[in-house]
Amino acid sequence: MPTVLVTGTSSGFGLATTVELAKSGWNVVATMRNLEKRSELDRAVTAAGVGNQVRVEQLDVTDPRSIETAVSLLDLRNKPLDAVVHNAGVAVGGAFEDLDDAHIRHIMEVNYFGVLALTRHLLPAFRAQRHGRIVIISSEAAFAGQPGNSPYSASKWAIEGWAESVAYEFEPFGIEIVLIEPGAYRTSIWESSPRVLPETSAYRPLLRHLEVTIDAYVKKTARDPVEVAKAVAKALDAKRPRFRYAVGPTAKFEHFARGKLPSTVMRKMFSRFFGLNKVRW
Repeated sequence: MPTVLVTGTSSGFGLATTVELAKSGWNVVATMRNLEKRSELDRAVTAAGVGNQVRVEQLDVTDPRSIETAVSLLDLRNKPLDAVVHNAGVAVGGAFEDLDDAHIRHIMEVNYFGVLALTRHLLPAFRAQRHGRIVIISSEAAFAGQPGNSPYSASKWAIEGWAESVAYEFEPFGIEIVLIEPGAYRTSIWESSPRVLPETSAYRPLLRHLEVTIDAYVKKTARDPVEVAKAVAKALDAKRPRFRYAVGPTAKFEHFARGKLPSTVMRKMFSRFFGLNKVRW
């Protein structure tokens, strides 16, 4: 039975992916930064009847010691690891000028540098066994910029550029890398992400409009995260996986439009769809 490590499993995509992979016959090492938040995962695993295939461990992808401890517990010399799913991610809403460096750097530390750090620790074992699959939960934000979400979009553009580059380096060792790119899905990131909206912000009219319209859009159209979990399972079970899996209608459209429609056209379409051209400054 193959084994996979999944990060950020306390909720959302990580939780759904853990359950879906266990149901598909994987042994899952489900990791999260704070083990006190494992109760939702425990309930889902029990309800699915896959408790014997899921092991929960602590892992903070921004903490080198936490990564070293988690990898040492895998005992990679004696127990092969077949894949990793990089799901841990954070976001913050706000205009770039209103965000401080701490917000921006934290997003990059989790969404970009965290992926690199954990991957670096797993590569020696993947190379030695001549196989390994690295799956990264990216986003439709990697296809086009989003107002009020620039650090998150930048982190996804960065991780995709890195993935495209290291794919050349990993291929000779039988190591494959895959990007999963979801659109809007019902996960806790919409509620848990900080929103920076100062009273004195020069961008307040835009940000207030975005807050209302995006929340309404997500409430109306956000889809079941199990769809993303199934895409991960498909990528892991495929004999020859695609490099990119756009998941959901908006992600598939933006994936298709990337490089075909000019950025100015995409901005106009986004502005018209969300009524940004009606904002009173």
